[in-house]
Amino acid sequence: MLWWLHSLYALSLGLLVVFFAAKGFGHSRWLTATLALAWILLVVFFRVFGGGAEQEKALEKSGAKVRFVLVTYLLKNLYQGMLFFVLPFYWKSTTFESENVAFVVLLCVCALVSTLDVVFDKVIMRARVLASLFYAFTLFACLNLVVPAFMPNTPLATAMMVAAGLTVISFVLMHVSFAALRDPKVLGGIVAATTFAVVIAALTRTAVPPVPMYIDNAAVGPKLLADGRLAMEVRSVHASYVKKLHAVTDVAVPGGVGDLLFHVWRHDGKVIATLSGKTKRSLKSNGIARLRSRLSSKQLPKKQEDRVGQWSVDVVTADGQLVGRFGFEVTK
Repeated sequence: MLWWLHSLYALSLGLLVVFFAAKGFGHSRWLTATLALAWILLVVFFRVFGGGAEQEKALEKSGAKVRFVLVTYLLKNLYQGMLFFVLPFYWKSTTFESENVAFVVLLCVCALVSTLDVVFDKVIMRARVLASLFYAFTLFACLNLVVPAFMPNTPLATAMMVAAGLTVISFVLMHVSFAALRDPKVLGGIVAATTFAVVIAALTRTAVPPVPMYIDNAAVGPKLLADGRLAMEVRSVHASYVKKLHAVTDVAVPGGVGDLLFHVWRHDGKVIATLSGKTKRSLKSNGIARLRSRLSSKQLPKKQEDRVGQWSVDVVTADGQLVGRFGFEVTK
């Protein structure tokens, strides 16, 4: 009962970390030290206690349970700090009607598990592979923020591939002794595994929210002002007034603009136009990239009744990652 009460306390501290993360993207650099410390603790933990039956036998020794509780308590605090810190960044970058929502759901589950002492101690830390996978997922999620923080203007897909490669190397080093690294076969295996992870990351990049990038503001309207803003923002417009439409999106780019950003116009889910060359982009001084595109009358359905329905505009990167989506309605 005491540990469950402590879990509520840990959850409240995690929520405080969320508010701290809202202060700015620059704080993500501190994740590097936390990740390194968590990795060292995990390596030491399994070198001392092992896993499964080996761990049960090690805990029978005098003072072993105290050391076990101490190390797992430190690890839980590190995980809580990391997971709750990155959570708001992923939340803002997620498009909840897209495939990348699964990643943020898994991230929320891991953050919750890190506050549940009984589950963490009795399940996660009892198995070396499970604990390693938990750390690997946390590491990958954090590195997607850390890489742009240290390497501004890095394309999101590149940052993700770097994160995947570093994650595999860290995972392997938890299970392979440093002495074994002298074996060419072991090193070859690590290189092959790292290469495989990088390729998988490249192929599945659309399933991960494009942190730290997200849509700050977006709207459509029939006319642009001289300064690039919309003269009128509409959420619903009659089909007779739809002759040409402008989309303006302000995209927050705290890690810099390393990607080309495009607008994809859709009508009832069907792609009407992908405006790349016609998309105008300007970087504002406060870390906001403004994209402007125009859907001309030639690109619209010819008949007014065919224009009726739900419309949306996606902001996507050149590598196909969905930054965000906003919609409007054309009525009869």
